[in-house]
Amino acid sequence: MPETSPATPVDASPAVLSLRSLHLRTELALLERAGSVVEERGTHLVVRTPDNPDFYWGNFLLLRDLPLPGGAREVMGACFTEFPASGHRAITFDLTEPLADDPARAAVLEEFTTAGMKASRSVALTALALEAPARPHPDAVLRPLASDADWEQRVELAAATYDGAPGPSFDAYARGRVAAERALEEQGLGHRWGAFVDDRLVSTAALYRVAGDVARYQVVETHPEARRQGLAGSLVHAVGTHGLSELGAGQLVIVADADDEAIRLYRALGFTDAEETTELEQRPGS
Repeated sequence: MPETSPATPVDASPAVLSLRSLHLRTELALLERAGSVVEERGTHLVVRTPDNPDFYWGNFLLLRDLPLPGGAREVMGACFTEFPASGHRAITFDLTEPLADDPARAAVLEEFTTAGMKASRSVALTALALEAPARPHPDAVLRPLASDADWEQRVELAAATYDGAPGPSFDAYARGRVAAERALEEQGLGHRWGAFVDDRLVSTAALYRVAGDVARYQVVETHPEARRQGLAGSLVHAVGTHGLSELGAGQLVIVADADDEAIRLYRALGFTDAEETTELEQRPGS
């Protein structure tokens, strides 16, 4: 059964604590605690995960602001300079407002997309309490992952929800993420939970305590064949309720793609929008 005493909050580096974005501050705090390295470069941070080079958002540049007009290709070149063996580029910005609302910033963002990067928007949502799901799943068993077999199912679920063709590099990435999350769990920061139907893992979500009384969700996924059955809502509610009552959390933070239907689910559970960040990604071969 999960621990009944509050988890120890994460001690983040000064570079991470200086970030404006709640999304990025909580993300990097957990990355550091799981073994990633954050290097301060003044205008930007370099985030590295040496044990998992295939983890796109564990090996990236975080700029404190957008570059000046005409600077996109220099930033993209810096990404390859910092990660010469990587096949991907990943760049984000410590900005918390929609870039499209400012024509000048939108024009700089377009320089990146014109050069081949894909832009996406993420919304960080927060809650101090949760509403019960309108349509809870009637039969799923909701519990923390507890055994090696549970975690192996977690790898299989990650492959089933991947938006590409999983191969050896994806398997290495997924197993690296499992190792990192088990390290967070061993430090008493929280758990990855699963929704099991007939002993099969069909949905998963994690929650870990970070600085102060803030707890951050990580990677909510549901098997494509089990979606729209109330599993994710039931699981996010159960995990958050546990965080508030047992981990000593006072504020829950969850991040969703601005264009994904999951964001409506989170709002229905009582989460409210706090900020928007923009990510740029270029995968191998694209």
